[in-house]
Amino acid sequence: MGAALVGGLLHAGWAAADLAVVEVSAPRATQLREQFPGVAVADTVPPCHAALIAVKPPDAAAACAVASAAGATRVLSIAAGIPLTALQAAAGSRVAVVRAMPNTPALVGQGAAAISAGPTADETDMEWAESILGSVGTVVRVPEDQLDAVTGLAGSGPAYLFLVAEALIAAGETVGLDRVTSEALVTQLFVGSAALLRERGEPAELRAMVTSPGGTTAAGLAVLEDCAVREAFQQAVVAAKARSVELGQG
Repeated sequence: MGAALVGGLLHAGWAAADLAVVEVSAPRATQLREQFPGVAVADTVPPCHAALIAVKPPDAAAACAVASAAGATRVLSIAAGIPLTALQAAAGSRVAVVRAMPNTPALVGQGAAAISAGPTADETDMEWAESILGSVGTVVRVPEDQLDAVTGLAGSGPAYLFLVAEALIAAGETVGLDRVTSEALVTQLFVGSAALLRERGEPAELRAMVTSPGGTTAAGLAVLEDCAVREAFQQAVVAAKARSVELGQG
């Protein structure tokens, strides 16, 4: 995710010379230098004005403290489950802290992220955070107590859709298509449906547009409704949110 954001910033027009990446793994550091020519890659945090914390959650607070000691006055954390109170305490009161929950489609510039402001973050700090995450997708602002819900919906959501894709590809094979054909059709099914949803909105209306009374789609939807697919998705989001809460408390 950190590499996706670096790529997004460069694509958005940020100068490579204004960015630095901290990577302690030598092989990965070599990959990053090749991937992002002109971006400094170091094994320690250099003097900086701001920092993006893209580390494993247990390391987030320590990374905030190190960034603060290096001069950062703004910190954006994408570490899941680590609350603003812990990040702010590690960074110190002079540092503006913003917490974010991005998702994996950021890897292709189509992410959906939510951000929440810490106690010392002002409007300019939030705009700065939005400029980073906005380089790889959509950004919304929410209170921190809604970030677990965002995690359950948008953070985990790609996996739900990929599961649907897996199931549809397998269903295509069940009704006689070969694997390559089924996968090509399902992939474009997702791409086209997403584009239509973005352009027109109102998923219920789009569903109705496809569904002729007594037709093939109606027959398929009836099975999905009988299998309580709607409820299953709702329960999945609720379970993911609950787990996010547990991780934050842990």
